[in-house]
Amino acid sequence: MNKSVPTDPSRPADDVTRHVGYQLKRAQAALRGAMDKALREHGLTVPQYSTLELLALRPGMSNADLARATFVTRQSGNVVLRGLQEAGLITRPATADHGRSRPAHLTAEGHTRLAAVQAAVYAVEQRMVEAIPPQRVEALLIDLDRIAAALED
Repeated sequence: MNKSVPTDPSRPADDVTRHVGYQLKRAQAALRGAMDKALREHGLTVPQYSTLELLALRPGMSNADLARATFVTRQSGNVVLRGLQEAGLITRPATADHGRSRPAHLTAEGHTRLAAVQAAVYAVEQRMVEAIPPQRVEALLIDLDRIAAALED
């Protein structure tokens, strides 16, 4: 299985599917597909779910902060927030107190919907984590954090 994994980054593997970047993207695509399937049954998208999770953790986040944290553009983040607001899952003031920021908060219905969908999403993560020996999970998290930090501007 590891026969063509490059040990020297300047020398690529003979098989592109053995590159770290390729395997990372493959894992991300599989995760996204599994989450899409689980969330579809609850009438949510991955960005909508991520927004609800973040607002439960940090009420009052702005559109810009939520967009960054959910890996979408500010414009897409605004569409997500509008959809969640129209569905009665979040509230935002009609106007900004200062600047352009309109902090978002979960409604009671937003908390209820989030609680209903969390089990499905956590089951996806559990399937993913069970594929890794338990003693390697923490090291994987550290490695993924290092990868992200090395590539961030």
